Amino acid sequence: MKRNRVYLPKRPDIAFGAGVDALQRIMAILESSFDGIFVTDQEATPIWCNRSYEIISGLTARDVLGIPMVELVKNGIISKSATLMALDQGHEVTLEQTFTTGKRAVVTSTPIYDEQDEICMVVTNVRDVSELFALQKTLDTQRAISARYEREIDLIREQLLQTPQMVAEDPATLNLLRIVGRAAQLDTVVLIQGETGAGKERIASYIHQRSPRARKNFIRVNCGAIPENLAESELFGYERGAFTGANREGKAGLFEVADQGTIFLDEVGELSLAIQTKLLRVLQEREITRVGGSKPIKVDVRVIAATHRDLQKCVREGTFREDLFYRLSVFPVYVPPLRERKRDITKLAQNVIDELNHNYENKKTISAGAEAVLLQYDWPGNVRELRNVMERAFIMSDGEEILAEDLAIMDNGNLHTPHNISPTYGVDPVPVHQPEQASSAPVLPEEGLQAQMEKFEAALIGQALEAEGSVRGAARRLKMDPATLLRRKKKYESAGLL
Repeated sequence: MKRNRVYLPKRPDIAFGAGVDALQRIMAILESSFDGIFVTDQEATPIWCNRSYEIISGLTARDVLGIPMVELVKNGIISKSATLMALDQGHEVTLEQTFTTGKRAVVTSTPIYDEQDEICMVVTNVRDVSELFALQKTLDTQRAISARYEREIDLIREQLLQTPQMVAEDPATLNLLRIVGRAAQLDTVVLIQGETGAGKERIASYIHQRSPRARKNFIRVNCGAIPENLAESELFGYERGAFTGANREGKAGLFEVADQGTIFLDEVGELSLAIQTKLLRVLQEREITRVGGSKPIKVDVRVIAATHRDLQKCVREGTFREDLFYRLSVFPVYVPPLRERKRDITKLAQNVIDELNHNYENKKTISAGAEAVLLQYDWPGNVRELRNVMERAFIMSDGEEILAEDLAIMDNGNLHTPHNISPTYGVDPVPVHQPEQASSAPVLPEEGLQAQMEKFEAALIGQALEAEGSVRGAARRLKMDPATLLRRKKKYESAGLL
């Protein structure tokens, strides 16, 4: 809001008295002002300034007094003149100004009118706000840091909700860990390939945990889950006001959050060609540029990428950049599917049951018959499918034992209990006479599935006991807890099955 016109006072002697003493008091007041005061006549020629103006502007009275403002601006002594604007517009003008001292000031020029409504002089107030701008900049920086920390904490909290355990019972898995263990010590880019659900994320986490960056952030990014129009801002961040709806303070991208640590780009093959180009620059230059920004930001990040796609085929089809493929393929590794590392299956299944037992205060175990079925199945969905199957079995099982009939495996969109799969356990099963059938449809036993599975399990236990000669040895061979085996042995002996 602009003030009304300011006029020369008619009775200045009322407050200060009359004569020379009054003028001295007025000058003392003006000189004591922390703000700079600068006065020109009606022709915009400076006629007086106080000491504060000299300190703020870096100019002396000798530099400016008697020299028209037009010349001061033209010669670059003053960047812009609020006085000239006030004279031209006839009312007060306020603007920001930066002086050669580096100080920033809010400048307000007010025209003074005489009794004839003519401007007789212009009084300019110069307020040093350099410290305010510095404090605002510090506040903005602290807010940005705080926002980054909050986002970092949120990401880490999400990742710690479920800490995966690495299972390596199979030689194929042990060999994979041996290979990636060597790569972990260097900052080499690793490309992890393998089927969906095979455990690529766990391998990436394994590499990070054994790297020199283990105490820093491990940021997981599902590239396939980020909308294409948000991918750039999510990965590289954005400056304030970069687009409609942007955070007022801007936002750090995931590469900035991962600085000094590791970023895991899962399903990297899902990124658009435009984002692939920017990712290539990050890998080559070790710097990112926020959306809406022009200043590159250096980042020190170890990159691990993963995909279930055949990237070489994608390169041939033109959906993946060839130069990025070679940049990511510095150290390619392949995670074998679960069907190629059978010895991991039982341990992985038991881990799921142990976790559920802990969460729901149960003591469920997996029967030998159920383990046999798990080993025979091909697991097209790999570890992810195995986990789902075991969670369903945990829910469906009535007692403390998860039996084969409790397993429900997804097949063509339908759940099936794979009781007709012949197990291969390392123990030769007792041959069971199967009557000839006129058709391919299975013959359902009259005594029911449960009784048939108990007979089969009893036969396995009997063979293992005979081969090993002890309960502990048989339990080790069947991969069972000895107490569980002993309990089942007694059960089947009392039923006449052993």
